[in-house]
Amino acid sequence: MLKICLAGTGGMKPLPERFLTGLWAEHIGKALLIDCGEGMQTALAKHKCKVSRLDALLITHLHADHIAGLPGLLLTVGNNSKQTPLKIYGPTGTAGTVEKLRCICPEVAYDIIVTELPVDRISSFEWNGISVSAMPVRHAVSCLCYSLTENRPVIFDPVKARKLNIPQNLWNKLHYGGECTVDGRIFTADEVSSGTRPPLKITYITDTEYFPHLEEFAADSDLLVCEGMYGSDEYIPKMQEKQHMVFSQAAHIAKASRSQKLWLTHYSPAMKSPEDYTESVRGIFENTVVCTDGITAEFR
Repeated sequence: MLKICLAGTGGMKPLPERFLTGLWAEHIGKALLIDCGEGMQTALAKHKCKVSRLDALLITHLHADHIAGLPGLLLTVGNNSKQTPLKIYGPTGTAGTVEKLRCICPEVAYDIIVTELPVDRISSFEWNGISVSAMPVRHAVSCLCYSLTENRPVIFDPVKARKLNIPQNLWNKLHYGGECTVDGRIFTADEVSSGTRPPLKITYITDTEYFPHLEEFAADSDLLVCEGMYGSDEYIPKMQEKQHMVFSQAAHIAKASRSQKLWLTHYSPAMKSPEDYTESVRGIFENTVVCTDGITAEFR
C-alpha cells in the first residue's frame, strides 16, 4: 500500500495559503519525499506526515523552490531522533548543492548518502520494495521527473486458505505475498491466490515544457501528479519560453498516458484561484483534481 500526500501545491515561492510543491509517499513504514522547497518541514507537520519515517529524498532539480528547504528539513528530521541514513537522489550537481546547503547544519546524527542520477537517459533504482524511475525533462537546468512502481502481491483468496486449514492469524503474511508454515508444511501466497493485479504506479512531473515522451513515461499511472503553472491556454507561449506547462497540457498528458487520475500542482503565485479552471480542464480529462495543499490518497 502507498499512502500519498501532496504537502504543497505552489511554485516559485511559498505563500501564506500555499506551500511549495512536494510529494510525500509512505510504504511499509518508511517514507519518501519528492522535492524540498522552503518551509517543507512546516508543510509536512501541518499535514501530519511523520518525518521520523523519512528514508529518501528525491530532488527534481536544483532551483530554490525545489531544494532550498533542505537545511530545515535535515534539522527537523534530526530532532525526531533519526539515526538511519537519509538517501538523497537528484540530477548531476546535487551532491555539491547539498554540501553547500549543509553549511548551516553541518552536523546531524545520521549519515546522508547522495546519489546523482544521469540527465541524458532514463535510470532506475529500488527503494523499500518500490521501483523508482527517473527521466530527464526539458527545463532551464537539468531536471528529472519520477515514477514509483510497486508490483502488488497476488489477490488473496480466503476460501482457498480455509480449504488448506491455514489459521486465520497467518493470513496476513500470505496476503502480502509471503509464506507461512503449518504443521511443518510451507504454504506460499500463490497457493491461496485467485489471480494477479497490475502494478501500482505513481508519476510526478514538474518544471518542464510539454514533449511527447512525458506521455510514455507516465503510461498507465494510477495517479499522475503534474504541474500546471496557469489555468488558461493564453499562457502557453509564455510557458513554452520558460519551459513550464499549463493545466490543459497536463490534462492531455493524463489522457494520452491512460492515467487513472490527475492531480494538478505547482501553480504560479500569480494564479490566486486555480479552482476556477476545474470545469475546463475536466473537459479534457474528467478525473482531474485541481489540488489544494494536503490532499491525500491511499493506493492498495
